[in-house]
Amino acid sequence: MSAASAGWGADVRTLLTLEWRRERRAPQVLPTMLLFSVGAFVLFRFGLQDGSIDGTLAAGVLLVTTLLAALLGIGRLWSAEEEEGGLDAFRLTPASAAALVAAKALALWSFLVVLHLVAVPAFAFLLLSSSLDAGELLRFAGIMLLLDLGIAAAGTLVGAIAAAARSRELLVPLLAVPLLIPVIAVASQAVSPLLEQHGGSVEGRWWLVLALYDGVFLLVGWAVSDGIVED
Repeated sequence: MSAASAGWGADVRTLLTLEWRRERRAPQVLPTMLLFSVGAFVLFRFGLQDGSIDGTLAAGVLLVTTLLAALLGIGRLWSAEEEEGGLDAFRLTPASAAALVAAKALALWSFLVVLHLVAVPAFAFLLLSSSLDAGELLRFAGIMLLLDLGIAAAGTLVGAIAAAARSRELLVPLLAVPLLIPVIAVASQAVSPLLEQHGGSVEGRWWLVLALYDGVFLLVGWAVSDGIVED
């Protein structure tokens, strides 16, 4: 590993640690996402006639709730940089713009992973009519990790664009929803068979599409990182 790569990795780790330290000191993103998700599942529990779902409907409820919760996280992702002068301070450091964007994406990805560690068991307890065996659970976890990475990669770009706008709360969903609908739809198709009462398997094409989506937005984020930080 070259010295430049090692230095870049150290910058990303430092910035990611700063993101988590900021969230621990003044929790804003995770509690909001968690409360929204669990509250939505409770509403669905009492709103549906039979109180339990499976298959396509279960996948839709879970992933639409994930999308809406993610919008809350995206809206706050760059708030410290804009409201507290974080970007001005960052520009005085030797760290690269790509390191900051990567750290933001990893922070959002980790927030989404923590969200699902709490929200998915709540979803299964409140709504899911069937249980997953070990193999299905592993495939489900893999799909959700790829989904979270895609949301984080695209959401980081949207959050950066919207952060400087006065109407950030309005701009984030307007920009993010069209970008995230494809990955939500693909993930829904992938996990629907796993949530059926008799189980199922994930078609290989869905793994490929999710990985391609993630790769495209990770590359775009790397390519425009300088413009995000400088502008």
